Amino acid sequence: MRQLVFASCILGVCFAASLFTAQEPSATPASASWSGKAAATYLDARLEWWMGWPVAKRDHETFCVSCHTVLPYALARPALRAALAEQAPSSEERKLLDNVTKRVRLWKEVEPFYPDAKRGAPKTAESRGTESVLNALILVGHDAPAGRLSPDARLALDNMWAEQLKTGDARGAWMWLEFGNSPWEGNSQYYGATLAALAAGAAPGHYQSAPEIQQNMKLLREYLSRNRDAQTLLDRLMLLWASTKMSGLLATAQQQSIIEEALSKQRDDGGFSLSSFVGTWKRKDGTPLETRSDGYATGVVAFVLQQAGMKRDDPRLSRTLAWLMLNQEKADGRWLAYSLNKQRDLSTDIGRFMSDAATGYAVLALKGAN
Repeated sequence: MRQLVFASCILGVCFAASLFTAQEPSATPASASWSGKAAATYLDARLEWWMGWPVAKRDHETFCVSCHTVLPYALARPALRAALAEQAPSSEERKLLDNVTKRVRLWKEVEPFYPDAKRGAPKTAESRGTESVLNALILVGHDAPAGRLSPDARLALDNMWAEQLKTGDARGAWMWLEFGNSPWEGNSQYYGATLAALAAGAAPGHYQSAPEIQQNMKLLREYLSRNRDAQTLLDRLMLLWASTKMSGLLATAQQQSIIEEALSKQRDDGGFSLSSFVGTWKRKDGTPLETRSDGYATGVVAFVLQQAGMKRDDPRLSRTLAWLMLNQEKADGRWLAYSLNKQRDLSTDIGRFMSDAATGYAVLALKGAN
């Protein structure tokens, strides 16, 4: 449990809705429906819980951000504003943005998420590399709709490039927090590099063409290219997403190959199972991976396929969106997903982590279809 508690406090991403959602009508069945209000209530409650959880607390009155709870909130919550008639970020969104901005401004003063003195080497370097990417991505996503890069986002990007590895086999990537947990904390350096590509590619004002970052961009492209074939399908889906924002990552034929491989995993009910996307990964407790369709895999596939340009009336995507519409939990507004690392009680806070992630991507996929 102690290892789980420490391992959970990483990764967070915050994007504005317009950066991800498409504007074409849905081709899903008219009888299918889902509740944006219920999803927002669930996500708000989960982020509020996370921000108050003592384990997530960090120095300078800040908190760490997590790939399972904070990430889906930051991705999806802005996409629900219109449906809820909101004119500004929710109070939870604002707290998240303030937290990241504070840590960017105090970059040389704040303690790493996991210092070597407390967790052993190389956790300081891993923490700095990971957080630099996440901070940049969060603030870039916030700035993108206005079309201008704020001083704080530019500072975050500068911090990110300063942490990029320039030599060795992993040159072009970043040191990344590893706790032996899939899908974001086990052999996840490539995943982190795709997030950096998203940050650079989505930055407004033609940022990715800036002369001063061309060598950094070259190193990143080279890393993602030479290591692509060794990655799980899940991480190659992230690369596909990044390729829609940053130029020069995938040729059209390579994009199509990832799309077809992902679609080959579609189940008879129209959904997808995360176990089909993580290669030979095994749970630590020896229990078998869940093979049923889950909200996380289904949401990620549906969202990324839309980002890659798949039309809503494609029967395969339409079936995927229909699965999402039909499988929101009526009791609390979430979509269910299951741990890759051990069997968990989905009614507990820790057991909800994967469902938090599933709910965020399900919202993104469904809002992209509206």
